[in-house]
Amino acid sequence: MPQRGQGQWALGHTEPLNAAERFKKDDSGLHVRDRIIGRYAIAGFDSIDPADLRGRFRWWGLYTQRRPGIGGGKTGALDDAEIEDSYFMMRVRIPGGQLTADQLRAIAGVAKEYGRDLADLTDRQNVQFHWLRIEDVPQVWARLEEVGLSSLQACGDVPRNILGCPVAGIDADEIIDATAVLRATEAVAAGNPEFANLPRKYKTSISGCAAQCTAHEINDISFVGVRGPAGTPGFDLWVGGGLSTNPMFAQRLGAFVKPGQVPQVWAAVTRLFRDYGYRRLRSRARLKFLVADWGTERFREVLEREYLGFWLADGPAPARPAAGSRDHVGVRRQRDGRCYVGVAPRAGRSCGSQLWQVAELADSYGSGRIAMTTEQKLVLLDVPEAAVQGLVDELAAIDLPASPSVFRRGTMACTGIEFCKLAIVETKQRASDLHDELARRLPDFDTPVTINLAGCPNSCTRFQIADIGLKGSLVDGEEGFQVHLGGSLAADPALGRKLRGHKVTADGLADYVERVLRAYQADRADGEQFAAWARRADPGLLT
Repeated sequence: MPQRGQGQWALGHTEPLNAAERFKKDDSGLHVRDRIIGRYAIAGFDSIDPADLRGRFRWWGLYTQRRPGIGGGKTGALDDAEIEDSYFMMRVRIPGGQLTADQLRAIAGVAKEYGRDLADLTDRQNVQFHWLRIEDVPQVWARLEEVGLSSLQACGDVPRNILGCPVAGIDADEIIDATAVLRATEAVAAGNPEFANLPRKYKTSISGCAAQCTAHEINDISFVGVRGPAGTPGFDLWVGGGLSTNPMFAQRLGAFVKPGQVPQVWAAVTRLFRDYGYRRLRSRARLKFLVADWGTERFREVLEREYLGFWLADGPAPARPAAGSRDHVGVRRQRDGRCYVGVAPRAGRSCGSQLWQVAELADSYGSGRIAMTTEQKLVLLDVPEAAVQGLVDELAAIDLPASPSVFRRGTMACTGIEFCKLAIVETKQRASDLHDELARRLPDFDTPVTINLAGCPNSCTRFQIADIGLKGSLVDGEEGFQVHLGGSLAADPALGRKLRGHKVTADGLADYVERVLRAYQADRADGEQFAAWARRADPGLLT
């Protein structure tokens, strides 16, 4: 029998094979902005076409929220119309996580005036608003655009926010400053109709950080800073990473990309994905599936022959970073002699009032530059050494510690059932309570450990690569978590060990994590990190 087509445009399969491909072919998601401003914001929520509401709105960073009172047991059993509220989450695109104080004040002002003073920091260097009304969206856009920000392509089957090192250009240890390259690539990616209909979401990182803080291992395409064949700094090209329900690490193509080539190579890989990516099944439409099927040799050959028209030089692999945190938290010296100060909000949860204060402090103590990390943290840049302690004290006073407990520093949480229609459990408050309780019970625990809480299997906070990954689940009808242990990136990349059938209730979470961490302390070898221990430990110590 002939092989069933996968909807690959390059092979002539252009007829849409599912509802998502149909609405994208019918009209570009980029076009929905005009309808929001000219029709929906005037006529209200009930006037919105369902194909726009649950499809094209994503191209402008908008999702409907979960309606309050719908428990996790209903997730997946109700259709969107039954589970959604008439309020929106909006995601702000912040390339490289770089912000000015004026931009952060604009974000804070929107959160306070339109979003009930909530603002979540994501592990994709975005800010998410909640509680937005469709009537207010045009005013929100105007406020953001006045300071050079946008929600354009923050969601949808498009190039998402491009990740970059928050201390690019100032980090004393970086291999290459990728700031200009990232901006040039962003100019090619954002709002470009050529890339407005990809098979699925498409995630990019471009960084020269020696700590490899942008997690290139789990992005669709990454440019990783390296010293090239002649010692000249450039980038190593990786493709095909992604987590969700079928996690895969990205693979090296072995190609060295000169800084000036990055936008062109990025566009070529993106076109290849657009044309050859699988569009029949949404569950197999990410680039990682194509890379896994083709292999890196064929992928590179098609890229160079069909899309670039020239051969890329072979290049070295990036050096593995030292074990430890990649989050840029704490006080560290910049290459110019000044310092930057990284702080840890509570599992990514913030508010407009707090962010406004951060912007004021950035102006008062530094140059007015702030950056977001890929670990839901904030960094204030360009602080004179003599001013550091004053800034640290003022940040601590607004619950933003530069020397957080190891648990607060290492904990991330997704939006959870509070707002997300896919979630099964609450995450934000539980994460905050958990890191506080662990700090109380284990005050002398000083080994870095990551604890990532996800409200559903989609891995918005990367539970598969955390030391302790907690995936939202129901346990005897109550909220709880499936446990994954021993995930990591950087020097020791591996997916977490799923404990077969082992789940913990939300109420028993602190007891369980404390028990496992005490077992680690008692059983570890000298210098052994948690992830390595969890992979070899007796199962009886992990349950």
